[in-house]
Amino acid sequence: MFHLIRSTAFAILAGTLFYVGLNSSQRAQAEEAPAPAAAEAPAKHRSKTLIDLYKEGGWVMHMIALTSIATVSTLSFCIIAINRKKVVPPALLAALNEALQTQDVAKAIQLCQATPSVLSTVIRESLEKAGTGVAEYTKADLEAAAGESIFHEETRLMLWVNMLNAFAAVAPMIGLLGTVSGMIQSFDKLSQGAAKASDFAGGIGEAMVGTAGGLLVAIPAMFAYFYFKNTLQALMSEVARVASNLIGRFVSGPPAPQS
Repeated sequence: MFHLIRSTAFAILAGTLFYVGLNSSQRAQAEEAPAPAAAEAPAKHRSKTLIDLYKEGGWVMHMIALTSIATVSTLSFCIIAINRKKVVPPALLAALNEALQTQDVAKAIQLCQATPSVLSTVIRESLEKAGTGVAEYTKADLEAAAGESIFHEETRLMLWVNMLNAFAAVAPMIGLLGTVSGMIQSFDKLSQGAAKASDFAGGIGEAMVGTAGGLLVAIPAMFAYFYFKNTLQALMSEVARVASNLIGRFVSGPPAPQS
């Protein structure tokens, strides 16, 4: 029995020492062995620039670029021409108020010619169309002439505002054309036996970028159209009110001297 216990203890001790030695040997080999080559890091995704997106959009992007240039040009004109200082200049209004109250037609026309604006055009054409002598002027004649001039001026400026609406409608259609062109390209590759996703990336990218480009032009153009349309209507209503007041002062003549 004693020999059995001693043999068992010796076997356990030997097994323990063998296990510890084996682990130490493996650990030492792992430390001495050269580290395996690190897996190649995946290529970093480079963010696309506007030039990259422009090239990816294909030939349709040239048409969208031209549309955007025309939109910006029209918008610049509307900003310059459709505002209160350009339509109803305060200095001109004060000078016309004084000239028409004294029935000085020559001075009023001279002021209108020196300060081009919507108000000056309306007043000048009203005075020229109504007659040449003060005795021939009536309020109805002047207001009719002023209304006709206001209509022509509003139509002239509204042509530019409507161009913004046209660009807002045309730009998405150009983008849709790019979408159709890109999908045709993708289906053409599919018919040729292409099966990888990368084979269709070019056509799908052209379709999406073209659509996005058209919307980027159309959305600001639509906002600008509604803004300047409402602004022009409000300004023309102001011109009609101011012209009516000036005509009333002109017809009534200078105030009678107090006794």
